Amino acid sequence: MPSNSSTKILRLWQVLLLVALLAFWYAATSPTLLPPIYFDDPNKAAFFFGEPVKVFERVWEWFASGTIYAHLWVTLLETLLAFVLGTALGLTIGLWLALAPTASALLDPYIKALNSMPRVILAPIFAVWFGLDIGSKVALGVTLVFFIVFFNVYQGVREVSFTVVANARILGASNRQLLRHVYVPSAMSWVFASLHNSVGLAFVGAVVGEYLGSSRGVGYLILQAEGTFDINAVFAGILVLTAFALLLDWLVTLAERRLLVWQPRGGETEKI
Repeated sequence: MPSNSSTKILRLWQVLLLVALLAFWYAATSPTLLPPIYFDDPNKAAFFFGEPVKVFERVWEWFASGTIYAHLWVTLLETLLAFVLGTALGLTIGLWLALAPTASALLDPYIKALNSMPRVILAPIFAVWFGLDIGSKVALGVTLVFFIVFFNVYQGVREVSFTVVANARILGASNRQLLRHVYVPSAMSWVFASLHNSVGLAFVGAVVGEYLGSSRGVGYLILQAEGTFDINAVFAGILVLTAFALLLDWLVTLAERRLLVWQPRGGETEKI
Protein backbone atom coordinates (compact mmCIF):
# COMPACT_ATOMS: atom_id res chain seq x y z
CA MET A 1 0.00 0.00 0.00
CA PRO A 2 1.55 3.38 -0.95
CA SER A 3 2.62 5.67 1.88
CA ASN A 4 1.05 9.06 2.54
CA SER A 5 4.10 10.88 1.18
CA SER A 6 4.08 8.96 -2.11
CA THR A 7 0.33 9.52 -2.41
CA LYS A 8 0.79 13.27 -1.93
CA ILE A 9 3.56 13.33 -4.53
CA LEU A 10 1.33 11.45 -6.97
CA ARG A 11 -1.53 13.91 -6.37
CA LEU A 12 0.88 16.81 -6.91
CA TRP A 13 2.02 15.41 -10.26
CA GLN A 14 -1.60 14.84 -11.29
CA VAL A 15 -2.46 18.46 -10.49
CA LEU A 16 0.62 19.70 -12.34
CA LEU A 17 -0.34 17.62 -15.38
CA LEU A 18 -3.83 19.15 -15.35
CA VAL A 19 -2.37 22.65 -15.08
CA ALA A 20 0.01 21.92 -17.96
CA LEU A 21 -2.82 20.67 -20.17
CA LEU A 22 -4.93 23.76 -19.41
CA ALA A 23 -1.95 26.03 -20.09
CA PHE A 24 -1.31 24.32 -23.42
CA TRP A 25 -5.00 24.61 -24.32
CA TYR A 26 -4.96 28.32 -23.49
CA ALA A 27 -1.76 28.96 -25.42
CA ALA A 28 -2.84 26.92 -28.46
CA THR A 29 -6.13 28.80 -28.80
CA SER A 30 -4.70 32.28 -28.17
CA PRO A 31 -3.43 33.72 -31.49
CA THR A 32 -1.23 36.25 -29.71
CA LEU A 33 0.76 33.62 -27.78
CA LEU A 34 1.62 31.01 -30.39
CA PRO A 35 1.88 31.30 -34.17
CA PRO A 36 -0.69 29.24 -36.11
CA ILE A 37 0.72 25.78 -36.73
CA TYR A 38 -2.11 23.80 -38.31
CA PHE A 39 -4.54 26.58 -39.31
CA ASP A 40 -3.82 29.36 -41.76
CA ASP A 41 -6.00 31.73 -39.71
CA PRO A 42 -4.90 32.13 -36.06
CA ASN A 43 -8.52 32.50 -34.94
CA LYS A 44 -9.54 29.10 -36.28
CA ALA A 45 -7.95 27.24 -33.37
CA ALA A 46 -10.30 28.98 -30.94
CA PHE A 47 -13.25 28.25 -33.24
CA PHE A 48 -12.55 24.52 -33.35
CA PHE A 49 -11.18 23.92 -29.84
CA GLY A 50 -12.80 26.68 -27.82
CA GLU A 51 -11.16 29.05 -25.37
CA PRO A 52 -10.69 27.77 -21.81
CA VAL A 53 -11.52 31.13 -20.22
CA LYS A 54 -14.81 31.38 -22.10
CA VAL A 55 -15.56 27.71 -21.39
CA PHE A 56 -15.22 28.22 -17.64
CA GLU A 57 -17.20 31.44 -17.90
CA ARG A 58 -20.02 29.51 -19.55
CA VAL A 59 -19.94 26.87 -16.80
CA TRP A 60 -20.06 29.62 -14.17
CA GLU A 61 -22.95 31.29 -15.99
CA TRP A 62 -24.95 28.04 -16.04
CA PHE A 63 -24.51 27.43 -12.32
CA ALA A 64 -24.91 31.07 -11.30
CA SER A 65 -28.18 31.41 -13.20
CA GLY A 66 -29.38 27.97 -12.08
CA THR A 67 -30.25 26.80 -15.59
CA ILE A 68 -27.97 23.75 -15.36
CA TYR A 69 -29.59 22.20 -12.28
CA ALA A 70 -32.78 21.06 -14.00
CA HIS A 71 -30.76 19.43 -16.77
CA LEU A 72 -28.42 17.76 -14.27
CA TRP A 73 -31.40 16.41 -12.35
CA VAL A 74 -32.89 14.89 -15.51
CA THR A 75 -29.58 13.23 -16.40
CA LEU A 76 -29.18 11.93 -12.85
CA LEU A 77 -32.74 10.58 -12.79
CA GLU A 78 -32.25 8.80 -16.11
CA THR A 79 -28.97 7.32 -14.86
CA LEU A 80 -30.46 6.05 -11.59
CA LEU A 81 -33.54 4.56 -13.25
CA ALA A 82 -31.45 2.85 -15.93
CA PHE A 83 -29.10 1.46 -13.27
CA VAL A 84 -31.88 0.17 -10.99
CA LEU A 85 -34.00 -1.36 -13.75
CA GLY A 86 -31.03 -2.81 -15.64
CA THR A 87 -29.61 -4.32 -12.46
CA ALA A 88 -32.98 -5.78 -11.43
CA LEU A 89 -33.56 -7.34 -14.85
CA GLY A 90 -29.98 -8.62 -15.12
CA LEU A 91 -30.13 -10.13 -11.63
CA THR A 92 -33.50 -11.81 -12.18
CA ILE A 93 -32.82 -13.24 -15.63
CA GLY A 94 -29.23 -14.13 -14.74
CA LEU A 95 -30.40 -16.16 -11.72
CA TRP A 96 -33.13 -17.84 -13.75
CA LEU A 97 -30.92 -18.93 -16.64
CA ALA A 98 -28.05 -19.97 -14.37
CA LEU A 99 -30.41 -22.31 -12.50
CA ALA A 100 -32.28 -23.48 -15.61
CA PRO A 101 -29.79 -25.19 -17.97
CA THR A 102 -32.43 -26.05 -20.58
CA ALA A 103 -33.68 -22.47 -20.88
CA SER A 104 -30.08 -21.23 -20.86
CA ALA A 105 -29.12 -23.50 -23.77
CA LEU A 106 -32.26 -22.47 -25.67
CA LEU A 107 -31.74 -18.72 -25.27
CA ASP A 108 -27.94 -18.69 -25.47
CA PRO A 109 -27.60 -17.72 -29.19
CA TYR A 110 -30.25 -15.01 -28.86
CA ILE A 111 -28.58 -13.46 -25.81
CA LYS A 112 -25.22 -13.48 -27.59
CA ALA A 113 -26.79 -11.87 -30.66
CA LEU A 114 -28.44 -9.13 -28.59
CA ASN A 115 -25.23 -8.50 -26.67
CA SER A 116 -23.21 -8.15 -29.88
CA MET A 117 -25.64 -5.54 -31.24
CA PRO A 118 -24.43 -1.91 -30.91
CA ARG A 119 -26.97 -0.48 -28.48
CA VAL A 120 -26.75 3.01 -29.96
CA ILE A 121 -28.74 1.86 -32.99
CA LEU A 122 -31.67 1.16 -30.65
CA ALA A 123 -31.95 4.84 -29.66
CA PRO A 124 -34.15 5.83 -32.66
CA ILE A 125 -36.44 2.85 -31.99
CA PHE A 126 -36.78 3.79 -28.32
CA ALA A 127 -37.48 7.39 -29.33
CA VAL A 128 -40.39 6.16 -31.48
CA TRP A 129 -41.69 3.85 -28.75
CA PHE A 130 -41.25 6.08 -25.70
CA GLY A 131 -40.94 9.57 -27.16
CA LEU A 132 -38.24 12.13 -26.43
CA ASP A 133 -38.89 12.15 -22.69
CA ILE A 134 -36.80 10.26 -20.13
CA GLY A 135 -38.34 6.89 -21.06
CA SER A 136 -36.25 6.43 -24.21
CA LYS A 137 -33.03 7.38 -22.38
CA VAL A 138 -33.78 5.00 -19.53
CA ALA A 139 -34.49 2.20 -22.01
CA LEU A 140 -31.16 2.78 -23.75
CA GLY A 141 -29.34 2.80 -20.42
CA VAL A 142 -31.10 -0.41 -19.35
CA THR A 143 -29.84 -2.23 -22.45
CA LEU A 144 -26.29 -1.23 -21.52
CA VAL A 145 -26.52 -2.12 -17.83
CA PHE A 146 -28.51 -5.33 -18.26
CA PHE A 147 -25.87 -7.39 -20.02
CA ILE A 148 -22.97 -6.59 -17.72
CA VAL A 149 -25.11 -7.45 -14.67
CA PHE A 150 -26.59 -10.50 -16.38
CA PHE A 151 -23.23 -12.04 -17.27
CA ASN A 152 -21.80 -11.28 -13.82
CA VAL A 153 -24.78 -12.86 -12.06
CA TYR A 154 -24.79 -15.85 -14.40
CA GLN A 155 -21.08 -16.44 -13.82
CA GLY A 156 -21.41 -15.92 -10.07
CA VAL A 157 -24.18 -18.51 -9.72
CA ARG A 158 -22.45 -21.03 -11.98
CA GLU A 159 -19.28 -20.78 -9.89
CA VAL A 160 -21.01 -21.68 -6.63
CA SER A 161 -19.18 -24.71 -5.25
CA PHE A 162 -21.04 -28.00 -5.63
CA THR A 163 -19.76 -28.90 -2.15
CA VAL A 164 -21.55 -25.91 -0.63
CA VAL A 165 -24.81 -26.82 -2.36
CA ALA A 166 -24.50 -30.49 -1.37
CA ASN A 167 -23.79 -29.63 2.26
CA ALA A 168 -26.75 -27.25 2.35
CA ARG A 169 -29.04 -29.96 0.97
CA ILE A 170 -27.76 -32.44 3.55
CA LEU A 171 -28.68 -29.93 6.25
CA GLY A 172 -32.22 -29.81 4.82
CA ALA A 173 -32.12 -26.62 2.77
CA SER A 174 -34.96 -26.27 0.29
CA ASN A 175 -34.61 -24.82 -3.20
CA ARG A 176 -35.93 -21.49 -1.94
CA GLN A 177 -33.43 -21.46 0.93
CA LEU A 178 -30.61 -22.32 -1.46
CA LEU A 179 -31.66 -19.42 -3.66
CA ARG A 180 -31.83 -17.01 -0.74
CA HIS A 181 -28.77 -18.04 1.26
CA VAL A 182 -26.38 -19.46 -1.37
CA TYR A 183 -27.08 -18.36 -4.93
CA VAL A 184 -28.24 -14.77 -4.37
CA PRO A 185 -25.31 -13.82 -2.05
CA SER A 186 -22.87 -15.30 -4.56
CA ALA A 187 -24.50 -13.39 -7.42
CA MET A 188 -24.70 -10.13 -5.47
CA SER A 189 -20.97 -10.21 -4.74
CA TRP A 190 -20.36 -10.18 -8.50
CA VAL A 191 -22.91 -7.39 -8.98
CA PHE A 192 -21.21 -5.27 -6.32
CA ALA A 193 -17.85 -5.85 -7.99
CA SER A 194 -19.23 -4.42 -11.25
CA LEU A 195 -20.84 -1.31 -9.73
CA HIS A 196 -18.44 1.11 -11.43
CA ASN A 197 -19.10 -0.33 -14.87
CA SER A 198 -22.86 -0.56 -14.33
CA VAL A 199 -23.28 3.03 -13.14
CA GLY A 200 -20.90 4.26 -15.84
CA LEU A 201 -22.86 2.52 -18.59
CA ALA A 202 -26.16 3.84 -17.21
CA PHE A 203 -24.69 7.35 -17.34
CA VAL A 204 -23.41 6.81 -20.89
CA GLY A 205 -26.83 5.56 -21.99
CA ALA A 206 -28.56 8.61 -20.52
CA VAL A 207 -26.18 11.13 -22.10
CA VAL A 208 -26.07 9.43 -25.51
CA GLY A 209 -29.85 9.21 -25.54
CA GLU A 210 -30.13 12.91 -24.71
CA TYR A 211 -27.66 13.81 -27.42
CA LEU A 212 -29.49 11.80 -30.08
CA GLY A 213 -32.84 13.36 -29.28
CA SER A 214 -34.29 15.01 -26.19
CA SER A 215 -35.73 18.18 -24.75
CA ARG A 216 -33.87 18.14 -21.40
CA GLY A 217 -30.59 17.01 -19.91
CA VAL A 218 -26.92 17.94 -20.21
CA GLY A 219 -26.66 15.98 -23.45
CA TYR A 220 -29.45 18.19 -24.80
CA LEU A 221 -27.45 21.30 -23.88
CA ILE A 222 -24.48 19.97 -25.84
CA LEU A 223 -26.72 19.17 -28.80
CA GLN A 224 -28.17 22.70 -28.79
CA ALA A 225 -24.70 24.24 -28.57
CA GLU A 226 -23.51 22.10 -31.48
CA GLY A 227 -26.46 23.25 -33.57
CA THR A 228 -25.45 26.90 -33.10
CA PHE A 229 -21.70 26.21 -33.55
CA ASP A 230 -21.07 27.38 -29.97
CA ILE A 231 -17.92 25.36 -29.35
CA ASN A 232 -17.35 26.95 -25.94
CA ALA A 233 -20.75 25.73 -24.75
CA VAL A 234 -19.98 22.26 -26.15
CA PHE A 235 -16.77 22.07 -24.14
CA ALA A 236 -18.56 23.52 -21.12
CA GLY A 237 -21.13 20.72 -21.35
CA ILE A 238 -18.36 18.14 -21.68
CA LEU A 239 -16.63 19.62 -18.63
CA VAL A 240 -19.83 19.47 -16.58
CA LEU A 241 -20.47 15.88 -17.66
CA THR A 242 -16.91 14.89 -16.76
CA ALA A 243 -17.20 16.42 -13.29
CA PHE A 244 -20.60 14.78 -12.85
CA ALA A 245 -19.21 11.39 -13.89
CA LEU A 246 -16.30 11.75 -11.44
CA LEU A 247 -18.78 12.56 -8.67
CA LEU A 248 -20.81 9.45 -9.48
CA ASP A 249 -17.63 7.38 -9.55
CA TRP A 250 -16.66 8.71 -6.11
CA LEU A 251 -20.08 7.86 -4.70
CA VAL A 252 -19.83 4.35 -6.14
CA THR A 253 -16.40 3.98 -4.53
CA LEU A 254 -17.91 4.87 -1.16
CA ALA A 255 -20.67 2.31 -1.72
CA GLU A 256 -18.13 -0.35 -2.72
CA ARG A 257 -16.18 0.13 0.51
CA ARG A 258 -19.31 -0.83 2.43
CA LEU A 259 -20.68 -3.51 0.14
CA LEU A 260 -17.59 -5.42 -0.94
CA VAL A 261 -16.71 -6.40 2.63
CA TRP A 262 -19.24 -9.19 2.09
CA GLN A 263 -17.57 -10.46 -1.08
CA PRO A 264 -15.76 -13.76 -0.40
CA ARG A 265 -12.07 -13.84 -1.20
CA GLY A 266 -10.69 -16.22 -3.76
CA GLY A 267 -10.69 -19.81 -2.49
CA GLU A 268 -12.93 -19.19 0.54
CA THR A 269 -15.91 -20.87 -1.08
CA GLU A 270 -13.95 -24.04 -1.67
CA LYS A 271 -12.72 -24.04 1.94
CA ILE A 272 -16.30 -24.17 3.15
